[in-house]
Amino acid sequence: MNKIVILNRKKIQLYAIIAALVILAGAYIGWQQSKPAIAPAGDETAKQILYLTTGEFTAQGDNGKKLETYLFYPGTVVAKKGVPVELRITGINGQSHPFVIEGFDIKGTISKGKTTVVNFTPKEAGIYTIVCQTHSDPKSGGPMVGYLVVQ
Repeated sequence: MNKIVILNRKKIQLYAIIAALVILAGAYIGWQQSKPAIAPAGDETAKQILYLTTGEFTAQGDNGKKLETYLFYPGTVVAKKGVPVELRITGINGQSHPFVIEGFDIKGTISKGKTTVVNFTPKEAGIYTIVCQTHSDPKSGGPMVGYLVVQ
């Protein structure tokens, strides 16, 4: 049993209008979601909030020796030049991680279970290294480094 559906001109026009409204609503919602999360450079009221955590991997080697390495996660954060930054680093593993951000006059310590907050405004584009001073070489489970990319 086949069913035949007959559409008249008014129904076709109604369906076309409904389809156009659905497409326009979808485009509007997509456009709203694609707006930048921060204001343009030069807007002093804007602030970029960046997040890092400390992490640790441990394993046992074939010889039974304990192996461990420390890291920042994510390994790279990106900021815009001229826009104030609030960098929040949370200590997950390790008791204490004194750190420096090379190229900036920034030093601090990250403690397990706490969040260290650093505020600054990057003046120049470039790649800046965040270095844990406790884990700076392979003997101490390092190097524990992260990167701040300023665009």
